[in-house]
Amino acid sequence: MPAVPSHARMFKSLPPHRWPQSTDIAAVAGWTVAGLATAIWLVQPFDWIKKTFFEKQDPGE
Repeated sequence: MPAVPSHARMFKSLPPHRWPQSTDIAAVAGWTVAGLATAIWLVQPFDWIKKTFFEKQDPGE
């Protein structure tokens, strides 16, 4: 019996013609990046990012 590919085990409850294709995965990744960029644009936490990651804190604080 041939080995079952790992993606086939994940989607075995779906019929083979309903399994996600590589273009589906790429679309999800693209929409994720677009959603994150929109969230950052709406919130605009640039002061917090600068303070948290780029400014050095004094050891006395």
